[in-house]
Amino acid sequence: MAMNSAEFLQKTIAKEVGCSGIGLHSGKTVHMRIKPAPVNHGIRFARTDLPNRPSVAARFNKVVDTSLATVIGDEGFIVSTIEHLMAAFSGLAIDNAIVEADAYELPMMDGSAGPFVHFIKSAGLQIQSAPRIFFVVNEPIELEENDKFVGIYPAPHYRVTCTIAFDHSPVIQTQTHDLIVTPQRFEKEVAKARTFCFLQEVEYMQKFGLAQGGSLENAIVIDGDHILNEEGLRFKNEFVRHKLLDCIGDFSLIGLPIMGHVVARRSGHAFNHAFLEKFFLEKGSWQTRTVETPNGWPTGAALKQLAN
Repeated sequence: MAMNSAEFLQKTIAKEVGCSGIGLHSGKTVHMRIKPAPVNHGIRFARTDLPNRPSVAARFNKVVDTSLATVIGDEGFIVSTIEHLMAAFSGLAIDNAIVEADAYELPMMDGSAGPFVHFIKSAGLQIQSAPRIFFVVNEPIELEENDKFVGIYPAPHYRVTCTIAFDHSPVIQTQTHDLIVTPQRFEKEVAKARTFCFLQEVEYMQKFGLAQGGSLENAIVIDGDHILNEEGLRFKNEFVRHKLLDCIGDFSLIGLPIMGHVVARRSGHAFNHAFLEKFFLEKGSWQTRTVETPNGWPTGAALKQLAN
């Protein structure tokens, strides 16, 4: 796969951009802004509704809950449902940004990463002067439990293969999608794939005060053997494409771009997070480094400079 030198440089957004929407579980309106950030800053979330505007890095070791969404937190505050926005950052190769929100839960928008991609692209991308540092996978790492599996393998690019199996649902059944993650392919193939749920699950959660913002406007809802959304599916296999989107969002919490092939079967937020914990224990299977570009970035020297 041909690459140009810009793909090996860090990026942020060119200008501040904002949006508003409903939180999936709270049902409350949240206002969110995305701001440019300097090199080596990473992605960081700030709560503007709290005293002193506390912030937290979007890293796997800041994850505090994965039961219904990916939730990060620090020192008593949380930011919830970050996976779709994080997938947009990762898919568009955005390394550095500040996200401000005036509530604990990010807006659900239409249930996909598509609106976030639109807002980020409307802000423009700013190529920065420092090289990207990658997690380069040298040896396989695998985690398996019952019917769940995640593995990562050496590859010359970032690739994700995702399989889901809902044998009880004639609408979904077994689906697989494979993606070499580039900004163009991410936007075209998975960014617009929406989250999905079963009607009985929504009714059950709402009894306990959850999914208060859930509707046919921000999710595909399945009832038995048919889909309740009048417009139908955006892709024939939209269900697995959305799960692949979730994987990209969850794996972005590794903190650096990945050069490797992720294979996930019947996984979800919790199991993806368990795999990241194992990944960091297998230090002999990967290395962090810059990558040679056609213009010859000095990998060792660049990494040493960034570390100082």
